[in-house]
Amino acid sequence: MRILAIADVEDSLLLERLKRPDRASRYDLVISCGDLGMSYLDCVATLANAPLLYVRGNHDVGYEDDPHLGGTDLDGRVERIGGLRIAGLEGSLDYREGIVGYSQAEMRHKAVSLGLRAYLTGGIDVLVTHTPPRGHGDLPDGPHQGFDAFNGLLDWLHPKVMLHGHVHLDYGMIERVRMHPSDTRLINAFGWHEFEL
Repeated sequence: MRILAIADVEDSLLLERLKRPDRASRYDLVISCGDLGMSYLDCVATLANAPLLYVRGNHDVGYEDDPHLGGTDLDGRVERIGGLRIAGLEGSLDYREGIVGYSQAEMRHKAVSLGLRAYLTGGIDVLVTHTPPRGHGDLPDGPHQGFDAFNGLLDWLHPKVMLHGHVHLDYGMIERVRMHPSDTRLINAFGWHEFEL
């Protein structure tokens, strides 16, 4: 399955690329890791001619007022698409009011709930989050710190891939792809990244 992962910044070059005839129907699935407007999500999924799965980022506070048509919110859910089992968790560490944010304890509760659901129904192939696991692609400052609970989920479920955003590659010295000790491939979807699974 060919997957287009997107996060954090709306990229006009990606839209132009998707409009080219040789790019039509190139992707089987679009996955958003958050902090993208609904009209952009709709445009990318339409141009890619592929289903859309998403989690909300910390800045995606308007989604519940204007539900996205044609996309599936992965938060706390496990979805089966083309033989892959894909699960998601939204938001970032809660560092101020007015964001989609959770404390480490709140995310631990959400992660355990999702982990049990996934474990009892056959596991997962892909975990989609907005933030990375703590200590693996995050930053030490409060707003960009990852969640401890994600490390536990990866150690427990061993998905093949974890997709996240939130930590912008242009912050410097940030790797696009890295391996987690659980043997899960971590992919920072900032902007866009395509891969096969």
